[in-house]
Amino acid sequence: VVRIAKKKMKRHGGTANRVEKKYGVPKELLFTIWGLETGFGNFNGNKPIFQSLATLAYDCRRTEFFTAELVAALTIVERGQIPLSQMKGAWGGEIGQTQFLPTRYVSSGVSFDGDRKVDLYRSVPDVLASTANWFAQNGWRRGQPYGEGTANYRIIQKWNRATVYQRTIAKLSQEMGA
Repeated sequence: VVRIAKKKMKRHGGTANRVEKKYGVPKELLFTIWGLETGFGNFNGNKPIFQSLATLAYDCRRTEFFTAELVAALTIVERGQIPLSQMKGAWGGEIGQTQFLPTRYVSSGVSFDGDRKVDLYRSVPDVLASTANWFAQNGWRRGQPYGEGTANYRIIQKWNRATVYQRTIAKLSQEMGA
C-alpha cells in the first residue's frame, strides 16, 4: 500500500496539498485510507446498497444504526445526488472509494473538483476532500500527531471500529510521511 500510495500522492499532489491545507488532515492518512478501503478505487463494491442496508436494518443486532443508514441512502437518491442505478457498494452499504456510509456522504461529502456534485465513485478530489472533511468535522487536530493514545487517534477509531485497522491506518500513514 505504501509504495502505491506514494505514487498516487505524486500523481494527485496538487489536489492532495490543497485538501490538506483546507482541512488540516495529512495527505498520507487520506491516501492510506483510500488504499486500504478500495485499493485506490479499484474495487468499490458491486452490491445493491439498498438491499444491503435493508437486510442489515432488519437484523436486530444494529437495527437503529443501519435504519439511519438506509434513510440517508434514500435521501441521497431523493436529492438526485446519486442515481438509484449507481447505488452500489460494499456489503455494509458503503459508498465510493473510501467507503462512506450514507450518513457520512450526507454530512461530509463535498465537491472539490469544481462541478458542484459529490462523486465518491470517480472524482479523486471529491474522495480526498470528503474524507478529510469527515475527519475535520469529527475533531481532527491540525498538525498534531495521530499515533495510538493521541486525540487524533481517537478520530481514527471513529472511522473504523476494528483495532487492527486503526493501528494499520496510523502506522502506514506515518511510514508514508517518513
